[in-house]
Amino acid sequence: MEGNVLLIIIALSSLAAGGILTYFFNQMIMRKKSTNIIREAEAEAEVIKKDKILQAKEKFLELKSEHEKAINEKNRLILIAENKLKQREGSVSQRIEEIQRKNKDVDAIRDNLGHQMEILEKKKDELDKSHKQQVDQLETISGLSAAEAKEQLIESLKEEAKAEAMSSINEIVEEAKMTANRDAKKIVVETIQRVATETAIENSVTVFNIDNDEIKGRIIGREGRNIRALEAATGIEIIVDDTPEAIILSGFDPVRREIARLALHQLVTDGRIHPARIEEVVNKTKKQIEDEIVEAGKRTVIDMGIHGIHPELIRLVGKMKYRSSYGQNLLQHSREVANLCGIMASELDLNAKLAKRAGLLHDIGKVPDDEPELPHAVLGMKLAERFKEKAEVCNAIGSHHDEVEMTTLLAPIVQVCDAISGARPGARREIVESYIKRLKELEALALSYPGVSKTYAIQAGRELRVIVGSEKVSDKEAESLSYDIAKKIQDEMTYPGQVKITVIRETRAVSYAK
Repeated sequence: MEGNVLLIIIALSSLAAGGILTYFFNQMIMRKKSTNIIREAEAEAEVIKKDKILQAKEKFLELKSEHEKAINEKNRLILIAENKLKQREGSVSQRIEEIQRKNKDVDAIRDNLGHQMEILEKKKDELDKSHKQQVDQLETISGLSAAEAKEQLIESLKEEAKAEAMSSINEIVEEAKMTANRDAKKIVVETIQRVATETAIENSVTVFNIDNDEIKGRIIGREGRNIRALEAATGIEIIVDDTPEAIILSGFDPVRREIARLALHQLVTDGRIHPARIEEVVNKTKKQIEDEIVEAGKRTVIDMGIHGIHPELIRLVGKMKYRSSYGQNLLQHSREVANLCGIMASELDLNAKLAKRAGLLHDIGKVPDDEPELPHAVLGMKLAERFKEKAEVCNAIGSHHDEVEMTTLLAPIVQVCDAISGARPGARREIVESYIKRLKELEALALSYPGVSKTYAIQAGRELRVIVGSEKVSDKEAESLSYDIAKKIQDEMTYPGQVKITVIRETRAVSYAK
């Protein structure tokens, strides 16, 4: 038993000794490898060090070369600057020498002038003495002093100059009159020749064409209600007679006739014709006409080359399209006057654009929204002043019928051109203007009564339709109103034949099904 234990111990001891030897052997191998690695690293480090030193040397040499180049460039620029300075110094020296030489010349000239001035002073003194001696001799011979002789001479020269001046003035005035008359006639004739405007005559009747006569019955309506509603809404007399495929619209106001024509055209095209529809279409047509008025004004000022006009004045210009003056279309007349003014102003070397502006606006007092008791020229001037037109234009508008004193040259030009446009053959019809004026007065007279909402003069002024409010005027009062209006027309107005006064009082009940 003890022997076995001993053997085990010996075996264990052998194993332990082998392990230690192995450990020491491995340690020696590791140390050798470490030494080799360190040597290799030191060798690589030495190589890297040498490379870096070489790179540093190359960089240093490169920087040194660049620095030397920069220094050489600076030296070159400095040499150039020095050369320029030397050249400038040379030129400055030359200029200084020239200035010094000129100063010497100036001094010489100054000395020469001084000498000449002394000679002149001496000669002047000699002349003064000689002149005094001569004056003394003349005074002795004539027995007059110099002052008295001078006064007599001045008086004689004044009289002679006055006589010659008066003669020259008379000759100039006579020549100016002859020349002015000749030139004025020439300018007017050339102006008229350079403007060619069609003869524009306004009528008081519009013919509405229809496709067939069946439409006439629909326009008249049951018991005439459609035609009565259309006449009441537009103020135009609608004449439906035996004329084939035509209906006549009669009225003195071109705007109303155009509204009636367009409304009737829309109603016939649509096919629905009844009083409610008629009122709706007429209201829409009125708005459409207002838009067309503005568009006509815009087109006119663009065509005439006039800019900067106030929009309200443009609207009034467009409104002239539907007005007439003595049968002459007002817009055509104003365009013609504007062209004449522009040509005449050019002939007289005046502002042609301003003249055309005054000519176009000269009759805007005939188309105001309200009609105060003022001459149309004065009213037009006030409208132009309100919308910031120039003083020359306002004066030309106000004075073209001599209601206002003329203060500029544009005013007589506008007056003359207005007369030229209105006086040419076929331009105007006096009878139409008086006719329209009478119808307007007829409507205004009836409209002045309380309770009257609308008045329309129809049938060439032979009938006056007066529309009153049912809540303001009763049936008995309507009869009394008709008599009062007839009596006032009979007493205050002059008219051919007789005038029928029809007072219309309507009661309407309106409700809606929802």
